Amino acid sequence: MTGPVTICYPFAGGIVGGSHISAVQLIQRLDRRRFDPLVVVHHPEGQVGALLRDEGISFEAAPTRWHFGRAPGVWQARGPVDLARAAAGQWVLARFLRQRKVDIVHSNEGAMHVTWALPARVGGSKLLWHHRSSPEARGLRHLAPLLADRVVAVSRFALSEFEGGRHGVPTSVVYSPFDTNLDVDRAAARGRLLAELGVPADTVVIGYFGNFVGRKRPVLFVDVIAELAAQLPGLPVVGAMFGDTIEPMLEDAVRRRASGRGVADRVRLMGFRYPGAEWLAACDVLAVTAVGEPFGRTLIEAMLLGTAVVAVNDGGNCEAIDHLRTGLLASVDNASAIADKIAMLLTDPDRRRRIVETARSHARQRFGQDQHCADIEAIYAGLLPPPGQRRQAVLHPA
Repeated sequence: MTGPVTICYPFAGGIVGGSHISAVQLIQRLDRRRFDPLVVVHHPEGQVGALLRDEGISFEAAPTRWHFGRAPGVWQARGPVDLARAAAGQWVLARFLRQRKVDIVHSNEGAMHVTWALPARVGGSKLLWHHRSSPEARGLRHLAPLLADRVVAVSRFALSEFEGGRHGVPTSVVYSPFDTNLDVDRAAARGRLLAELGVPADTVVIGYFGNFVGRKRPVLFVDVIAELAAQLPGLPVVGAMFGDTIEPMLEDAVRRRASGRGVADRVRLMGFRYPGAEWLAACDVLAVTAVGEPFGRTLIEAMLLGTAVVAVNDGGNCEAIDHLRTGLLASVDNASAIADKIAMLLTDPDRRRRIVETARSHARQRFGQDQHCADIEAIYAGLLPPPGQRRQAVLHPA
Protein backbone atom coordinates (compact mmCIF):
# COMPACT_ATOMS: atom_id res chain seq x y z
CA MET A 1 0.00 0.00 0.00
CA THR A 2 1.36 3.41 -0.99
CA GLY A 3 2.13 5.66 1.98
CA PRO A 4 1.54 9.38 2.33
CA VAL A 5 2.95 11.80 -0.22
CA THR A 6 6.24 13.39 0.86
CA ILE A 7 6.24 17.18 0.53
CA CYS A 8 9.55 18.99 1.03
CA TYR A 9 9.38 22.55 2.36
CA PRO A 10 12.80 24.25 2.07
CA PHE A 11 13.57 27.51 3.86
CA ALA A 12 16.68 29.69 3.91
CA GLY A 13 16.24 30.33 7.63
CA GLY A 14 16.69 34.08 7.98
CA ILE A 15 14.25 36.76 9.05
CA VAL A 16 10.64 35.66 9.48
CA GLY A 17 8.08 37.17 7.15
CA GLY A 18 4.46 36.58 6.25
CA SER A 19 5.39 33.79 3.82
CA HIS A 20 6.91 31.76 6.64
CA ILE A 21 3.90 32.20 8.90
CA SER A 22 1.55 31.15 6.10
CA ALA A 23 3.67 28.10 5.31
CA VAL A 24 3.77 27.12 8.98
CA GLN A 25 -0.01 27.29 9.22
CA LEU A 26 -0.33 25.09 6.15
CA ILE A 27 2.12 22.50 7.46
CA GLN A 28 0.33 22.34 10.79
CA ARG A 29 -3.01 21.57 9.15
CA LEU A 30 -1.94 19.03 6.53
CA ASP A 31 -3.81 15.73 6.55
CA ARG A 32 -1.01 13.46 7.80
CA ARG A 33 -2.79 10.40 6.43
CA ARG A 34 -2.18 11.76 2.93
CA PHE A 35 0.83 14.06 3.22
CA ASP A 36 4.13 13.78 5.08
CA PRO A 37 5.91 17.15 5.45
CA LEU A 38 9.71 17.20 5.26
CA VAL A 39 10.87 20.63 6.44
CA VAL A 40 14.48 21.59 5.79
CA VAL A 41 16.31 24.80 6.71
CA HIS A 42 19.63 25.95 5.26
CA HIS A 43 20.47 28.08 8.30
CA PRO A 44 18.58 26.55 11.25
CA GLU A 45 20.12 28.97 13.74
CA GLY A 46 18.08 31.87 12.33
CA GLN A 47 14.61 33.23 13.02
CA VAL A 48 12.83 30.65 10.88
CA GLY A 49 14.34 27.81 12.89
CA ALA A 50 13.17 29.50 16.09
CA LEU A 51 9.68 29.93 14.63
CA LEU A 52 9.47 26.26 13.67
CA ARG A 53 10.62 25.17 17.12
CA ASP A 54 8.12 27.49 18.80
CA GLU A 55 5.32 26.07 16.67
CA GLY A 56 6.31 22.47 17.34
CA ILE A 57 7.22 21.65 13.73
CA SER A 58 10.00 19.11 13.24
CA PHE A 59 12.70 20.09 10.77
CA GLU A 60 16.24 19.23 9.80
CA ALA A 61 19.22 21.08 8.44
CA ALA A 62 19.42 21.14 4.66
CA PRO A 63 22.17 18.90 3.25
CA THR A 64 24.07 22.04 2.23
CA ARG A 65 24.05 25.56 3.66
CA TRP A 66 24.85 27.06 0.26
CA HIS A 67 22.03 28.50 -1.78
CA PHE A 68 21.38 31.05 -4.49
CA GLY A 69 19.45 34.28 -4.13
CA ARG A 70 18.97 36.83 -1.38
CA ALA A 71 17.52 35.75 1.94
CA PRO A 72 17.43 38.55 4.54
CA GLY A 73 19.23 37.61 7.72
CA VAL A 74 21.44 34.84 6.32
CA TRP A 75 24.36 34.30 4.00
CA GLN A 76 24.03 35.10 0.32
CA ALA A 77 26.41 34.36 -2.55
CA ARG A 78 28.72 37.33 -3.07
CA GLY A 79 31.60 36.06 -5.17
CA PRO A 80 32.63 33.35 -7.64
CA VAL A 81 33.70 30.93 -4.88
CA ASP A 82 30.35 31.24 -3.09
CA LEU A 83 28.47 30.81 -6.36
CA ALA A 84 30.55 27.75 -7.19
CA ARG A 85 29.68 26.22 -3.82
CA ALA A 86 25.99 26.93 -4.36
CA ALA A 87 26.21 25.40 -7.84
CA ALA A 88 27.88 22.27 -6.47
CA GLY A 89 25.16 22.11 -3.83
CA GLN A 90 22.57 21.62 -6.57
CA TRP A 91 23.63 17.99 -7.00
CA VAL A 92 23.65 17.50 -3.24
CA LEU A 93 20.04 18.70 -3.08
CA ALA A 94 18.98 16.52 -6.04
CA ARG A 95 20.52 13.46 -4.38
CA PHE A 96 18.76 14.35 -1.13
CA LEU A 97 15.39 14.50 -2.89
CA ARG A 98 15.97 11.12 -4.55
CA GLN A 99 17.12 9.47 -1.35
CA ARG A 100 14.17 10.80 0.63
CA LYS A 101 11.74 9.95 -2.18
CA VAL A 102 10.28 13.43 -2.18
CA ASP A 103 7.20 13.68 -4.36
CA ILE A 104 6.75 17.47 -4.33
CA VAL A 105 9.03 20.38 -3.46
CA HIS A 106 6.90 23.28 -2.24
CA SER A 107 9.07 26.41 -2.27
CA ASN A 108 7.81 29.55 -0.53
CA GLU A 109 10.50 32.24 -0.84
CA GLY A 110 12.61 33.69 -3.62
CA ALA A 111 15.96 32.17 -2.67
CA MET A 112 14.40 28.74 -2.30
CA HIS A 113 12.61 28.91 -5.65
CA VAL A 114 15.92 29.55 -7.39
CA THR A 115 17.92 27.06 -5.32
CA TRP A 116 15.55 24.07 -5.40
CA ALA A 117 14.03 24.36 -8.90
CA LEU A 118 16.74 22.44 -10.78
CA PRO A 119 17.30 19.83 -8.02
CA ALA A 120 13.57 19.12 -8.06
CA ARG A 121 13.68 18.49 -11.80
CA VAL A 122 16.83 16.34 -11.62
CA GLY A 123 15.64 14.55 -8.50
CA GLY A 124 12.31 13.57 -10.03
CA SER A 125 10.17 15.73 -7.74
CA LYS A 126 7.37 18.02 -8.84
CA LEU A 127 7.94 21.70 -8.08
CA LEU A 128 5.15 23.82 -6.65
CA TRP A 129 6.39 27.42 -6.88
CA HIS A 130 4.41 29.42 -4.30
CA HIS A 131 4.88 33.02 -5.33
CA ARG A 132 4.45 35.51 -2.50
CA SER A 133 6.33 38.55 -3.78
CA SER A 134 6.48 41.07 -6.62
CA PRO A 135 4.94 40.11 -9.98
CA GLU A 136 8.13 41.44 -11.57
CA ALA A 137 10.42 38.97 -9.78
CA ARG A 138 12.98 37.67 -12.27
CA GLY A 139 12.78 34.12 -11.01
CA LEU A 140 9.04 34.01 -11.58
CA ARG A 141 9.29 35.46 -15.08
CA HIS A 142 12.31 33.55 -16.35
CA LEU A 143 12.90 30.41 -14.28
CA ALA A 144 9.42 29.30 -13.23
CA PRO A 145 8.17 28.86 -16.83
CA LEU A 146 11.06 26.45 -17.44
CA LEU A 147 11.17 24.40 -14.23
CA ALA A 148 7.96 24.79 -12.22
CA ASP A 149 5.18 22.24 -12.56
CA ARG A 150 2.65 24.59 -10.98
CA VAL A 151 2.71 28.21 -9.85
CA VAL A 152 0.49 29.34 -6.99
CA ALA A 153 0.29 33.00 -6.05
CA VAL A 154 -1.19 34.80 -3.06
CA SER A 155 -3.12 37.27 -5.23
CA ARG A 156 -4.04 38.06 -8.81
CA PHE A 157 -1.68 41.01 -8.58
CA ALA A 158 1.26 38.72 -7.77
CA LEU A 159 0.60 36.80 -11.03
CA SER A 160 -0.01 39.84 -13.20
CA GLU A 161 3.36 39.69 -15.01
CA PHE A 162 3.66 35.91 -15.26
CA GLU A 163 3.53 34.48 -18.75
CA GLY A 164 3.95 30.86 -17.75
CA GLY A 165 0.78 29.91 -19.58
CA ARG A 166 2.68 30.16 -22.84
CA HIS A 167 4.94 27.39 -21.55
CA GLY A 168 2.12 25.22 -20.27
CA VAL A 169 2.63 26.00 -16.56
CA PRO A 170 -0.75 26.00 -14.77
CA THR A 171 -1.39 28.79 -12.28
CA SER A 172 -3.72 29.32 -9.33
CA VAL A 173 -4.49 32.09 -6.85
CA VAL A 174 -4.82 30.84 -3.27
CA TYR A 175 -5.12 33.52 -0.63
CA SER A 176 -2.97 33.17 2.47
CA PRO A 177 -4.39 31.31 5.49
CA PHE A 178 -5.50 33.03 8.67
CA ASP A 179 -6.74 31.92 12.05
CA THR A 180 -10.31 33.17 11.82
CA ASN A 181 -10.82 32.40 15.50
CA LEU A 182 -8.29 34.99 16.67
CA ASP A 183 -9.51 36.29 20.00
CA VAL A 184 -7.54 38.96 21.83
CA ASP A 185 -8.75 41.10 24.71
CA ARG A 186 -8.31 44.43 22.95
CA ALA A 187 -8.64 46.51 26.10
CA ALA A 188 -5.99 44.48 27.92
CA ALA A 189 -3.68 44.50 24.90
CA ARG A 190 -4.08 48.23 24.51
CA GLY A 191 -3.32 48.76 28.19
CA ARG A 192 -0.08 46.78 27.93
CA LEU A 193 1.04 48.66 24.83
CA LEU A 194 0.24 52.08 26.30
CA ALA A 195 2.14 51.14 29.45
CA GLU A 196 5.18 50.11 27.40
CA LEU A 197 4.97 53.33 25.41
CA GLY A 198 4.51 55.37 28.59
CA VAL A 199 1.66 57.45 27.17
CA PRO A 200 -1.75 58.52 28.56
CA ALA A 201 -4.83 56.30 28.30
CA ASP A 202 -6.49 58.54 25.69
CA THR A 203 -3.58 58.19 23.23
CA VAL A 204 -4.50 56.99 19.72
CA VAL A 205 -2.06 54.38 18.41
CA ILE A 206 -1.49 54.00 14.67
CA GLY A 207 0.35 50.78 13.83
CA TYR A 208 2.99 50.04 11.21
CA PHE A 209 3.71 46.33 10.80
CA GLY A 210 6.43 45.36 8.37
CA ASN A 211 10.16 45.01 8.04
CA PHE A 212 12.14 48.12 7.21
CA VAL A 213 12.62 47.83 3.47
CA GLY A 214 12.05 50.48 0.84
CA ARG A 215 8.89 48.94 -0.58
CA LYS A 216 7.20 49.07 2.84
CA ARG A 217 7.68 52.87 2.97
CA PRO A 218 8.57 53.24 6.68
CA VAL A 219 9.67 56.86 6.17
CA LEU A 220 6.30 57.62 4.59
CA PHE A 221 4.65 56.27 7.73
CA VAL A 222 6.51 58.93 9.75
CA ASP A 223 5.11 61.58 7.42
CA VAL A 224 1.61 60.14 7.95
CA ILE A 225 1.98 60.56 11.72
CA ALA A 226 3.21 64.13 11.24
CA GLU A 227 0.29 64.96 8.92
CA LEU A 228 -2.21 63.38 11.30
CA ALA A 229 -0.83 65.33 14.25
CA ALA A 230 -1.24 68.53 12.21
CA GLN A 231 -4.80 67.68 11.14
CA LEU A 232 -5.94 66.70 14.66
CA PRO A 233 -3.81 68.87 16.96
CA GLY A 234 -5.91 68.17 20.03
CA LEU A 235 -5.62 64.40 19.71
CA PRO A 236 -2.61 62.60 21.24
CA VAL A 237 -1.32 60.30 18.47
CA VAL A 238 1.57 57.83 18.50
CA GLY A 239 2.87 55.75 15.61
CA ALA A 240 4.13 52.33 16.77
CA MET A 241 6.42 50.69 14.20
CA PHE A 242 6.75 46.92 14.50
CA GLY A 243 9.31 45.10 12.34
CA ASP A 244 12.91 44.14 11.77
CA THR A 245 15.41 46.49 10.16
CA ILE A 246 16.45 44.82 6.90
CA GLU A 247 17.99 47.96 5.42
CA PRO A 248 19.87 49.76 8.24
CA MET A 249 19.88 53.08 6.39
CA LEU A 250 16.09 53.12 6.57
CA GLU A 251 16.04 53.01 10.35
CA ASP A 252 18.36 56.02 10.39
CA ALA A 253 16.14 57.73 7.83
CA VAL A 254 13.06 57.08 9.97
CA ARG A 255 14.70 58.64 13.00
CA ARG A 256 15.93 61.65 11.03
CA ARG A 257 12.50 62.24 9.43
CA ALA A 258 10.73 61.96 12.77
CA SER A 259 13.11 64.50 14.28
CA GLY A 260 12.91 66.79 11.26
CA ARG A 261 9.12 66.81 11.30
CA GLY A 262 8.90 67.34 15.03
CA VAL A 263 7.33 63.96 15.86
CA ALA A 264 10.29 62.15 17.39
CA ASP A 265 8.25 61.70 20.57
CA ARG A 266 5.31 60.32 18.58
CA VAL A 267 7.15 57.66 16.52
CA ARG A 268 8.29 54.57 18.41
CA LEU A 269 10.37 51.71 16.97
CA MET A 270 9.14 48.51 18.59
CA GLY A 271 11.20 45.85 16.79
CA PHE A 272 9.94 42.48 15.57
CA ARG A 273 7.25 40.83 17.72
CA TYR A 274 5.87 37.33 17.24
CA PRO A 275 3.11 36.44 17.48
CA GLY A 276 1.80 39.81 16.44
CA ALA A 277 -1.91 39.45 17.18
CA GLU A 278 -1.77 41.13 20.59
CA TRP A 279 0.11 44.13 19.21
CA LEU A 280 -2.21 44.49 16.23
CA ALA A 281 -5.23 44.34 18.53
CA ALA A 282 -3.70 47.05 20.71
CA CYS A 283 -3.66 49.54 17.82
CA ASP A 284 -6.58 51.76 16.90
CA VAL A 285 -5.74 51.83 13.19
CA LEU A 286 -3.33 49.86 11.00
CA ALA A 287 -1.71 52.03 8.32
CA VAL A 288 -0.39 50.03 5.37
CA THR A 289 1.96 52.32 3.47
CA ALA A 290 3.68 49.55 1.45
CA VAL A 291 3.55 49.52 -2.35
CA GLY A 292 3.66 46.39 -4.46
CA GLU A 293 2.35 44.32 -1.55
CA PRO A 294 1.31 40.92 -2.96
CA PHE A 295 -1.08 40.19 -0.09
CA GLY A 296 -0.16 41.49 3.34
CA ARG A 297 -0.87 39.24 6.31
CA THR A 298 -1.21 41.98 8.89
CA LEU A 299 -3.95 43.65 6.89
CA ILE A 300 -6.23 40.59 7.16
CA GLU A 301 -5.20 39.86 10.74
CA ALA A 302 -6.13 43.41 11.69
CA MET A 303 -9.59 42.87 10.17
CA LEU A 304 -10.04 39.69 12.20
CA LEU A 305 -8.96 41.44 15.38
CA GLY A 306 -11.18 44.47 15.03
CA THR A 307 -8.49 46.99 14.11
CA ALA A 308 -9.52 49.41 11.37
CA VAL A 309 -7.32 49.40 8.24
CA VAL A 310 -6.17 52.20 5.97
CA ALA A 311 -3.98 51.00 3.09
CA VAL A 312 -2.57 52.48 -0.09
CA ASN A 313 -4.49 51.65 -3.25
CA ASP A 314 -1.88 49.36 -4.76
CA GLY A 315 -0.99 45.70 -5.24
CA GLY A 316 -2.90 43.03 -3.38
CA ASN A 317 -4.39 45.62 -1.01
CA CYS A 318 -7.07 46.25 -3.63
CA GLU A 319 -8.08 42.59 -3.56
CA ALA A 320 -8.23 42.48 0.23
CA ILE A 321 -10.11 45.73 0.90
CA ASP A 322 -13.53 46.80 -0.32
CA HIS A 323 -13.12 50.57 -0.05
CA LEU A 324 -15.45 52.22 2.48
CA ARG A 325 -16.88 48.82 3.38
CA THR A 326 -14.07 46.75 4.91
CA GLY A 327 -11.40 49.43 5.09
CA LEU A 328 -10.18 52.59 3.40
CA LEU A 329 -7.84 52.93 0.42
CA ALA A 330 -5.67 56.02 -0.09
CA SER A 331 -3.41 57.35 -2.82
CA VAL A 332 0.04 55.79 -3.10
CA ASP A 333 2.98 57.67 -1.55
CA ASN A 334 0.67 60.46 -0.37
CA ALA A 335 1.06 60.99 3.38
CA SER A 336 -1.63 63.66 3.50
CA ALA A 337 -4.19 61.42 1.77
CA ILE A 338 -3.43 58.51 4.10
CA ALA A 339 -3.72 60.79 7.12
CA ASP A 340 -7.06 62.10 5.78
CA LYS A 341 -8.46 58.55 5.70
CA ILE A 342 -7.21 57.80 9.22
CA ALA A 343 -8.70 61.06 10.49
CA MET A 344 -12.01 60.11 8.86
CA LEU A 345 -12.12 56.95 10.99
CA LEU A 346 -11.00 58.64 14.19
CA THR A 347 -13.56 61.44 13.94
CA ASP A 348 -16.49 59.25 12.90
CA PRO A 349 -16.80 56.42 15.46
CA ASP A 350 -19.99 55.01 13.92
CA ARG A 351 -18.42 54.63 10.49
CA ARG A 352 -15.34 53.08 12.03
CA ARG A 353 -17.48 50.59 13.96
CA ARG A 354 -19.43 49.59 10.83
CA ILE A 355 -16.25 49.10 8.81
CA VAL A 356 -14.61 47.06 11.56
CA GLU A 357 -17.62 44.77 11.94
CA THR A 358 -18.02 44.24 8.20
CA ALA A 359 -14.30 43.62 7.76
CA ARG A 360 -14.23 40.97 10.48
CA SER A 361 -17.19 39.09 8.99
CA HIS A 362 -15.72 39.35 5.47
CA ALA A 363 -12.28 38.08 6.54
CA ARG A 364 -13.73 35.12 8.40
CA GLN A 365 -15.63 34.03 5.32
CA ARG A 366 -12.79 34.38 2.79
CA PHE A 367 -9.49 33.68 4.47
CA GLY A 368 -9.81 30.66 6.75
CA GLN A 369 -6.99 28.16 7.27
CA ASP A 370 -9.17 25.15 6.39
CA GLN A 371 -10.05 26.55 2.97
CA HIS A 372 -6.41 27.40 2.24
CA CYS A 373 -5.22 23.95 3.24
CA ALA A 374 -7.93 22.23 1.19
CA ASP A 375 -7.01 24.29 -1.88
CA ILE A 376 -3.28 23.48 -1.57
CA GLU A 377 -3.92 19.78 -0.88
CA ALA A 378 -6.05 19.65 -4.05
CA ILE A 379 -3.14 21.15 -6.00
CA TYR A 380 -0.78 18.55 -4.51
CA ALA A 381 -3.13 15.77 -5.61
CA GLY A 382 -3.31 17.21 -9.12
CA LEU A 383 0.48 17.25 -9.43
CA LEU A 384 0.90 13.55 -8.73
CA PRO A 385 0.51 10.46 -10.94
CA PRO A 386 -1.69 7.59 -9.76
CA PRO A 387 -0.39 6.06 -6.48
CA GLY A 388 1.07 2.99 -8.16
CA GLN A 389 3.20 5.12 -10.50
CA ARG A 390 4.76 7.45 -7.96
CA ARG A 391 8.53 7.94 -8.21
CA GLN A 392 8.80 5.98 -11.50
CA ALA A 393 9.84 9.14 -13.30
CA VAL A 394 12.92 9.72 -11.13
CA LEU A 395 15.97 10.73 -13.15
CA HIS A 396 19.30 9.22 -12.24
CA PRO A 397 22.13 11.24 -13.76
CA ALA A 398 25.17 9.25 -14.76
